[in-house]
Amino acid sequence: MEVIYYSGTGNSRYVAQRTAKIINAECIDLKALIKDNKKFSFNSEDVVLVTPTYAWRIPKIVENYLLENDLSKIKRMWFLMSCGDEIGKASRYNEKLCEKLGCEYMGTGQINMPENYIAMFEVPDKQEAEKIVERANEKIDNFASLIADRKKLPANKEGFSDLVKSVIVNPLFYKVFVKADGFTVNEKCVSCGSCVNNCPLNNIELKDGKPSWGNNCTHCMACICYCPVEAIEYKNASRGKFRYRIEALDLKE
Repeated sequence: MEVIYYSGTGNSRYVAQRTAKIINAECIDLKALIKDNKKFSFNSEDVVLVTPTYAWRIPKIVENYLLENDLSKIKRMWFLMSCGDEIGKASRYNEKLCEKLGCEYMGTGQINMPENYIAMFEVPDKQEAEKIVERANEKIDNFASLIADRKKLPANKEGFSDLVKSVIVNPLFYKVFVKADGFTVNEKCVSCGSCVNNCPLNNIELKDGKPSWGNNCTHCMACICYCPVEAIEYKNASRGKFRYRIEALDLKE
């Protein structure tokens, strides 16, 4: 069994690593593979995909990467999705993805983690974020136990509003909001290159020692949240907000 994950600020990485430890599985970082433009052949028949929720579905860059690689050996796939609120009707699209990949859909688990989308929503402070992660542990462990026994995850309660979010709002979100032109950098920048190193799409480069964004952005918030001096802002939406990343928390084992 393999656990594969994509993570911007660490939530999904945390879920993946905790799950992998429980089910005794290898953990594979898709962000690193995507950033390095590396192809990958999955060797296990059973795969757990862990991702954040982008507008009530898995990130497009994850789905595209999977469809471009050799997944012919996979027979069963589970989905674990971290989110700040809810995942909408993401299960519908996860099941469709399994159909495209030719494997059995084994369900989608929703795991509420600290909100990190600093470009739009309020972000919890450090203490509240730590409490949210602690509450999530039980759910992660329960899902992991089902996966270890090769059982399907229980269906989520979904309504019409969930369908609207995943079907209608998701494509509008990418068309209207997912752009890099809202990022700016101020005089606090120390030219460390953290934003460059953390961008999964290699969309940032240093020009005259300051980050410059291109047109290929996925709004993962890694550049802004990993800046060690908080020199990056997203329009006026990020001002004064806690820069959330999992490493900033004091978590109990």
